[in-house]
Amino acid sequence: MAEKFTRWDAVDYLKSEEDMAHYLDACFDDDAGDGNLIRAALNDIARARGMTQLARDTGLTREGLYRALSPEGNPEFSTMLKVIKALKIRLRAAPGVPSKVKKPNRKRSAERPLTV
Repeated sequence: MAEKFTRWDAVDYLKSEEDMAHYLDACFDDDAGDGNLIRAALNDIARARGMTQLARDTGLTREGLYRALSPEGNPEFSTMLKVIKALKIRLRAAPGVPSKVKKPNRKRSAERPLTV
């Protein structure tokens, strides 16, 4: 008997607004800095919500939306913001993880004797 496999799709697990927000938030944390993971997450969320309605809400064509959010897409920041706003997801800024502050290394100079 041959085993049948199905392709894993995040869309199958994005059932609620909270699921979608947590998913996008995790993708912001894990993105390599090129935005590809964020674009892919927005594509997944858009497909879970319905691409046709999202196209209406953003004022973009459905085809243009598919193209912008595809792996080959390179959407403008304004397009990303339109999509995020239409998905009713709010972005918030927070300070990054603070780096360890190094204390200055204070070496006594041979020129300045220690005074008591």
